[in-house]
Amino acid sequence: MPAERTTMRQVREVLRLKFVGGVPIREIARRIGVAASTVRVTLKRFQTTSLSWPLPEELTDVALEARLFPDAGTKQGRRRQVEPDWGSIHRELKRKHVTLSILWDEYIERHPQGYRYSRFCELYRIWEAKLSVTMRQTHVGGDKLFVDYAGDTVPVIVDRLTGEVRQAQIFVAVMGASNFTYVEATWTQALGDWIGAHTRAFAAIGGVPRLIVPATPRSPSSRPACMNRRSTEPTPRWRRTTAPLSCRPGHAGRATRPRSKLAY
Repeated sequence: MPAERTTMRQVREVLRLKFVGGVPIREIARRIGVAASTVRVTLKRFQTTSLSWPLPEELTDVALEARLFPDAGTKQGRRRQVEPDWGSIHRELKRKHVTLSILWDEYIERHPQGYRYSRFCELYRIWEAKLSVTMRQTHVGGDKLFVDYAGDTVPVIVDRLTGEVRQAQIFVAVMGASNFTYVEATWTQALGDWIGAHTRAFAAIGGVPRLIVPATPRSPSSRPACMNRRSTEPTPRWRRTTAPLSCRPGHAGRATRPRSKLAY
């Protein structure tokens, strides 16, 4: 079974520990969490290149990987298909409406003898699993509800006789821990539909989370923050539904709790 290739972050750490700290190979392997043989192979590959320590600042991870693994694009074995550019495919998948099926169609059009779709997806998942994790989030059950409107609208026929079509907005709410998802369509993203969608989402969930996290929260109003007479701290005007009653016209000087517990 071929050895699993280390990430470029691990490679840089191996080189740093070896050339800066003079750490033994077994200790490097223990610190990084890889086999000692992997450390030896990494150092051997580095010595075969024209690189030296310290690495140039402009040397990217992609360029470093190309220097250490120059034969990465060749599939060894009885069959030799053209290896897709997984880095480019990964970047394309971040674009709107781009799927692996679309990218495979483009790949197979250029290389008719290339990988079939199932193998193409499998190889991409293997490549993707080797990417270093940049951020890990731990969610507690019932703690956070992530809410947002989907970027696309859906057409809804409002009159079958005339064929009149109206675009509906898609509201999505997802619990952080369980991934429980609530979706509904509203005509607009106005405040009334926004609050109503939250209310119905709470009913579907069967409770209220500790915190609601919008994907793109609106910035506070450009108007000056109002002052509560019983507090020296200004109250930002995030939304009229979350501002204290004492900040509203006709209720000056009376400190009360906000009626809505939604946290934006």
